[in-house]
Amino acid sequence: MKKITNILLSIFSIGILCSLVSGVLMFLGYIYALIIGGTEATEICYFILKECTPWVIKFTSIIIGIGLVTMYLKKQSALTMIKKEEKKTKANKK
Repeated sequence: MKKITNILLSIFSIGILCSLVSGVLMFLGYIYALIIGGTEATEICYFILKECTPWVIKFTSIIIGIGLVTMYLKKQSALTMIKKEEKKTKANKK
């Protein structure tokens, strides 16, 4: 089980990195379009909005799902508001 979670964690890490890089590239595309202006800028923005953005959102959603599965398999509670120390003290009080 530990080997599977390590593989999933690696996939998650690489996927998040790819998502961040694609977001930066889209941002730079918009900046470039702002600089050049005109109809070419419109075409660049349209391409980024209609072609790139949906794929990046789908890819990122899948990667986030892999990350959540990995956290579930590792029994991590990173998405809770209560820290482990607080859980232990509450368990001890009961």
